[in-house]
Amino acid sequence: MRTRTKIFIGVLAFVFFIIIGAGFFLYKIVLSDNIKLPDNKQPGYLFIPTGATYADMLDSIESTGYIKNIQFFRWMALHKKLDAHVHPGRYEILDGMSNNDLINMLKSGRQKPLNVTFNNITFPPQLAGSISKQIEADSIAIIRLFNNEKYLASYGLTKETAPIIFIPNTYEFYWNTTADGFFKRMKVEYDKFWTNERKLRAELLNLSPLEITIIASIVEKETNKNDEKERIAGVYLNRLKRGWKLQADPTTVYAVYRETGNILNRVLWVHTQLDNPYNTYVYSGLPPGPICFPSISSIDATLKPEKHQYMFFVASSDFSGYHRFSTNYNQHQRYVREYQLALRQQLQ
Repeated sequence: MRTRTKIFIGVLAFVFFIIIGAGFFLYKIVLSDNIKLPDNKQPGYLFIPTGATYADMLDSIESTGYIKNIQFFRWMALHKKLDAHVHPGRYEILDGMSNNDLINMLKSGRQKPLNVTFNNITFPPQLAGSISKQIEADSIAIIRLFNNEKYLASYGLTKETAPIIFIPNTYEFYWNTTADGFFKRMKVEYDKFWTNERKLRAELLNLSPLEITIIASIVEKETNKNDEKERIAGVYLNRLKRGWKLQADPTTVYAVYRETGNILNRVLWVHTQLDNPYNTYVYSGLPPGPICFPSISSIDATLKPEKHQYMFFVASSDFSGYHRFSTNYNQHQRYVREYQLALRQQLQ
């Protein structure tokens, strides 16, 4: 009898230890920490491309080097049928996450949005290049949409006017946004930007949002001094009111770029004679579209131009980045000569 009791107790002990061992094993696989980041104070990121297979996803996970025991992760992923839930995106990985945490996040497609910023952009290829470095959309795909007249027409745009919907700022996106998704989002942001107040300001100037943006793009290229933009906008509006040609150097620079692909460092007389609709030395009125992607400060300055009688301006001879303004051509020419003299002296 005693022998049987001992055997029974032994079996119970053995089963108990098996259960404890299995429980510990499952804990290690399911709930214990299986993520180790190089810098545990900063999150890591896992990128799953659009169209990735389950094998691709596993390769991406393993290549991060974040997983301490990849076999445990693979076993758990298979058990939870992760292979049926491959969602593209950018996923935030935190130090100390368990396999269960990571798998649940991937299964649900709970990716982390990111801030996309663009500014100081002149040409669409520059914008495409900047955006493609921040989201999954390919730069070539973005450029194709800029050149797709039928696609642009669906937004009421042309190849010349398309830049108006891309207002430089910081926006929250999901990493796997497509080129089309990027355009759609920018159109939404453009519509939000043009509030009733801004539309009213444009109307009071007898200008449309497109025309405001075109003038703002010229202002943007004339100065990087925000406190000077309203005055420069006022000069161009004065010229328009009097029926003058704008004769804005930045439009000539843009015209030359469209014709040759070259970016001028200095505008010469010969350049001002180029027969291109963007060249405001040759063509009256506004160019067909913006000559850059103007900042919010330039757009708002154009909506609130300074009221004055200035018709001319030239870079200040103190090279401060500001300009000197004139109401008449003779005064303007004096300032031009002063600037040229200061420039020659600086180069000596």
